[in-house]
Amino acid sequence: MTPASGTDEPVVEKPPSDGQPDVTHRALQQRIRQQEILAELGVIALQGASFGELLSRTAQLTADGLRAEFCKVLEHMPDRNCFLVRAGVGWGPGVVGVATIGADLASPAGFALRTGKPVISNHLENEERFRTPEILAQHGIYRAMNVILQGDGRPFGVLEVDSRSEDEFVEHDLAFLQGAANILGMAIERERHERHLKSALNRQQLLLKEMNHRVKNSLSIASSMLRLQSAEVGDETLTQLLAEASMRILAIGRAHERLYRGDDIDTLDLGNYIGQICKDLEDGGTCEVHLQAQGGIKVAIDRAVPAALIVTEFVTNAAKYAYRDGAGGKIWVRVAREGDKNVVLAVRDEGHGLPHDFDVRKPKGLGMRIVSALTEQLDANLAVLRSGSGAEFVLTMPLTARP
Repeated sequence: MTPASGTDEPVVEKPPSDGQPDVTHRALQQRIRQQEILAELGVIALQGASFGELLSRTAQLTADGLRAEFCKVLEHMPDRNCFLVRAGVGWGPGVVGVATIGADLASPAGFALRTGKPVISNHLENEERFRTPEILAQHGIYRAMNVILQGDGRPFGVLEVDSRSEDEFVEHDLAFLQGAANILGMAIERERHERHLKSALNRQQLLLKEMNHRVKNSLSIASSMLRLQSAEVGDETLTQLLAEASMRILAIGRAHERLYRGDDIDTLDLGNYIGQICKDLEDGGTCEVHLQAQGGIKVAIDRAVPAALIVTEFVTNAAKYAYRDGAGGKIWVRVAREGDKNVVLAVRDEGHGLPHDFDVRKPKGLGMRIVSALTEQLDANLAVLRSGSGAEFVLTMPLTARP
């Protein structure tokens, strides 16, 4: 070997290339790309992409990983013994979401499904195991590869990749396709579980709404019966007691009414709920009830009902004792948030005021004993504000039960 003129570096003569190193390099790059795609599909599945988006992305990335022009996700339709093209890439109009392929042994996808084995066909025109589906023939496809898409206990369908080129699919390609199908199959299983759970939850919510509807109706009947009895008992004291009991039952019934009419089966908007109770109390009495309620104060049902019963007692007592001789008057009810953790319920009147010996800590009447018990149940604080004219009861309770 003689040095080139003007340099000390020897000239190395390279052997003629037969192209093999380039082929090997391309194959290696393709395998690396396939692993990247499988990782990307896994991330997409874990990120909670919608089912339709996941199917479409799987078809696109699978075609990319196999350098194929076509790919499709076929959903098995057992009642029709066919596959529906649920997602795909490379196909013309009227294929995805519309076209169907036979699910019998005479098609590549059907053969894979029926035998339970992946299928590689690099020469569809010479295939003797099955016929070439019309959709493949129309698109000039020479080769196809199919693997089963498993679902929850039963196959969802088949993942198929197709190509017009005269290259060949190999075992490495099949392993990649099966990997993509496995990731998609796990996502399909998850989607089915979520759908079943959602269906069960919807059914449970429907049953709870129906239960609340029936409870409300039963309480309404009980309240009406007490009112009828109070009108016929012939004893003024007993009549008043029955009427008060009727209002307590009606207050509970209102909670169940809101639960079955609304979308939330666990909580109530306390301001709206108290507002309806006040309207019922005003309709059944001689006083004007004025409400000032802050909206959006959500409280669990097991706290909203005791709170409403306390307000019922305060309003009933104000109408009964604050304004003598049935003259009537005005009663103010306030519902407001106090900080981030508490809510305040206040009932005020401008009547004759409370007796000098009244002590909220030592209740005597049934109504105040009920209030005392419910206040303790709510872990709340009850204060009484006296003024020259009237009185105000202020209940401060936590929005949520303390642990």
